[in-house]
Amino acid sequence: MAVEFYGWEVFYDDDHHLSAEQEPKAGRTYTMYHGTSVQIARNIITAGFQQSRDGMLGPGVYISRNQKKAERYPLNSARTDRVVLKLQVDTGKVKKIDTDNHPMQKTWHANGYDTAWVPPNCGMKAVPSGLEEDCVWDPNRIEVVDIALAPDQSITAELKGLISGAKRNKGTGMKPQHQAGNCGVCRKARATPHQIETCWGCGNNICTFMTKHKCRV
Repeated sequence: MAVEFYGWEVFYDDDHHLSAEQEPKAGRTYTMYHGTSVQIARNIITAGFQQSRDGMLGPGVYISRNQKKAERYPLNSARTDRVVLKLQVDTGKVKKIDTDNHPMQKTWHANGYDTAWVPPNCGMKAVPSGLEEDCVWDPNRIEVVDIALAPDQSITAELKGLISGAKRNKGTGMKPQHQAGNCGVCRKARATPHQIETCWGCGNNICTFMTKHKCRV
């Protein structure tokens, strides 16, 4: 007997939430974290990241997929002055640096890479904590999307307000997933109106951005 079925279900590759020990893939966007002070967090949100002059991996922005790593910074600062920013990062082309005196430890960008990645527990003396670390050359590859940790609710609310304001100020340059307004059918945030169609199976309104649709016939 033939069985009729109309609809679909989408299964996403969620490796943008890679655990710290998994190697990032080139050209992907990942959730990462950056620890800093309250005032510098304000500056980053409103004006963007600034490339450091130097560091273990040379110039760039130092971040991590491990929130615990970010919570350690700024080093030797009081917990009342520590903020962890949640980020979306376009890593581009990634180079693994996993040994001391690696031949590309500070020259990875000159060799065509956008991000350097230090795996956890790789034994590098410069990372005694053994926690995962990344260095992104171009600050424009990094976007602050939320506050993962702040000293109190007041500062959390203030910083989240700054994030919302920064997104509004980007205007049409904003990434679609952060635009205000949701589709009335798929409920997803949208940059432009989604095209609504009529399902040829059940006749209900559907949006092509829906992750799942099952006809009620």
